[in-house]
Amino acid sequence: MHVLYEDAGKLKAETILSETDNALHVESASGKRSKVKRANVLFTFEQPAADTLLPAAEALAETLDVGFLWECAPQEEFDTAQLAEEYFGHAPDAIEKTALVLALTAAPAYFHRRGRCLFRPAPPDILKAALAAIEKKRRRAEQQQAWTDALVAGELPGEIRAVAPAFLDSPDKNSLEWKAFDAAVQQLGQRPERLLLSLGVWPNPLVMMRERFLARHFPDGTGFPGLDIHLEQGTDLPRAEIEAYSIDDASTTEIDDALSVQVMADGVVRVGIHIAVPALAVSRDNPLDLLARQRMATVYMPGDRIPMLPPDLVRTYSLDAGQWRPVLSLYVSARTDTGEILESESRLEQLCVRANLRVNELEPLATEATLADPQAPVPHAHWLRPLWQLACALGSARDRLRGKVENNNRTEYIFELAGAPDDPDAVIHLLPRQRNAPLERLVAEYMILANTQWGALLARHGVPGIYRSQQAGRTRMSTQALPHEAIAVPQYIWSTSPLRRYVDLVNQRQLLAAVEHGVSARLVAPHKPRDADLYAIIGSFDAQYAQWMDFQSSLERYWSLRWLQQNNICDVSARVLRENLVRLNCAPLITRVGGLPELERGQDVLLDILGYDELELDIECRFRQIL
Repeated sequence: MHVLYEDAGKLKAETILSETDNALHVESASGKRSKVKRANVLFTFEQPAADTLLPAAEALAETLDVGFLWECAPQEEFDTAQLAEEYFGHAPDAIEKTALVLALTAAPAYFHRRGRCLFRPAPPDILKAALAAIEKKRRRAEQQQAWTDALVAGELPGEIRAVAPAFLDSPDKNSLEWKAFDAAVQQLGQRPERLLLSLGVWPNPLVMMRERFLARHFPDGTGFPGLDIHLEQGTDLPRAEIEAYSIDDASTTEIDDALSVQVMADGVVRVGIHIAVPALAVSRDNPLDLLARQRMATVYMPGDRIPMLPPDLVRTYSLDAGQWRPVLSLYVSARTDTGEILESESRLEQLCVRANLRVNELEPLATEATLADPQAPVPHAHWLRPLWQLACALGSARDRLRGKVENNNRTEYIFELAGAPDDPDAVIHLLPRQRNAPLERLVAEYMILANTQWGALLARHGVPGIYRSQQAGRTRMSTQALPHEAIAVPQYIWSTSPLRRYVDLVNQRQLLAAVEHGVSARLVAPHKPRDADLYAIIGSFDAQYAQWMDFQSSLERYWSLRWLQQNNICDVSARVLRENLVRLNCAPLITRVGGLPELERGQDVLLDILGYDELELDIECRFRQIL
């Protein structure tokens, strides 16, 4: 005797070995024995053999007309044996009963299952709706397959083209278009980005990177809505009748800072560090502040930028030559031989910068040798030489505190683009820039001085600010005035770039309160002690600034690849960083080299360039020799 039973939703036919009131002990064709509860038994039978029942029943079920079965079935609940006898015209055998169970179970739109071998036909209106849904699903499946076939064949249907740009970052995974695209990706075994590029969704990897970034972070565009806001220019502030200059790259349009110097007696100089003051117009939570807080920083990329503040505001407060502009000034009297700070004072005033000097024009003439030689011709020597002397003394003083000389001899690069920033055929120039060049060191030293002194000013008056600290090798932002070990200063804030960094703008508002109100500043500052909003700003800034820097790094990596190709460079020298990781000596590009022998860090090697991958932003190199 054999039995047909249900196990985990599947029908099984096996031979009965023994049975009790509640269960049967059965054996499968493979010899496996198991126990079956009577509640799961459909029926028992003698013929055919257990292992042939289901194959024969499945074949018969394929021939049954479910629609005809629905028409002739009772409208109330029925047993399959009853319907089978009416359908076949005789008492059904095991194969026929099983075939009917299989057919009815496979047609849930026509028949609703009520128990073992028990079914009820669907009401006509419900059946009609179910069949319509099935037809709709069939048509959708056909459409999805057609789209998938087209994508695999290298064609991009119009319906998919309209939504394809969102596939990489914000796809609607329930949509038919996404399902068709995902199926094509699986079938081709390609990365989604590569498939979309091959289909022409973007013309090249550069446009893809830019448009993805803008869609993700600037969905409403990079412009600024019209704001009817009065831009206070500080025209009633006292004017500082001093000689001041700014030093910036040729491409810089947001002039944040300028320097002045007065030579006193006995090796003392009085240096002025003058910072633009957009905080006069961007008060806490006003519309301009909310816009700046959304962006957190200016986004820089080769040939282009997305400003943090509206261009009209930047033009109003940028320290452009020949214009009286409000500045927050730090005046420091110090000894040029030791760097000892004798006196410091901060004030809000107006300043007219004599000239906006450019590094590329001044740097070839202002070298360490010419700055040290009083007879050497150096532009603006009366201004540059005393600034350089004190900058060297300040740097040496920090080196003594740190216990070692600062290692800042790395080469950075300025990217100059001749052409549209989204045109991969635009000509790119990489201009090396030494971090330890005199002008770089000079400006950096005075920005460190201002950020250190102003950090101390906030702490002294109990006014909270956003500090940057480094302890045990970990750099972080907080509201605590903690030491920065790498710079070797007791406290450090960002406050010298308020036109392009939101943290600097927030700190500047706090500084204005400290300069104007002194010891009572903590009572009137925009952010009071223990203001939770400062922590929110720190968290948002860290996350968003990291994304801005990642995007800038990706584009610079892309343009480094283009520079290598445009100059037909086939072999390059590189310096080993660790294991098989190297940095090219001619471009800001780090890559891995397969088969690189085990070498010491800092060893120079010669590599052959075998290929470029502008999507992966990498090059394929082969080791040639040790240099």
